[in-house]
Amino acid sequence: MTASDILAIPRPHIKTYAFSHPYWEATREKRLMLQYCPQSRQYQFFPRPISIATGRRALEWKEVEGRGEIYSLSLTHRGLGVFEGHEPYLVILVRLDVGVDIISNLVHCAPKVARIGLRVKPWWLPLEDGRHLLLFQPDGEDH
Repeated sequence: MTASDILAIPRPHIKTYAFSHPYWEATREKRLMLQYCPQSRQYQFFPRPISIATGRRALEWKEVEGRGEIYSLSLTHRGLGVFEGHEPYLVILVRLDVGVDIISNLVHCAPKVARIGLRVKPWWLPLEDGRHLLLFQPDGEDH
C-alpha cells in the first residue's frame, strides 16, 4: 500500500453551518476560501462564527492559493475507524503562505519523500455531493 491509499476511503457526509457555507461552496469549484479578520489582518482556518484574534464577527472571505510547506508530519501505521486498513498514510500540518495552519493528509507522495519544509499545494478529493475535501500534494517534482 502507498500513502495515497486513503483516497479510496468513503467519506461520510460533512455537516455545514451558516458560518462555514462559503468555504464548502467554494470547494465545489476547487477554490480555497479562508476567513479574514480585517481588524487583526489575519486569516483563520477552520471556519468559525467569530475571529479568533479579536472575538468579533466582522469576518471577510478571501480566496487564497493554498500553497505552503509542511510544518509537521506523521506517518500513521495504525488507522482508526474508516482509516483502518488504509495504512500507512501521512498526516501533515501545513503552514500556508498566508500564515494559516491546516491539518490534512499528504497524497501522491512517497513517505520517504515527505519531510518538514516540503512545499505543498492543494489537491481536492471529490465528495459525493459535489463538494471537495482539501488534501495536499507536493508542489513540484517531489513524489
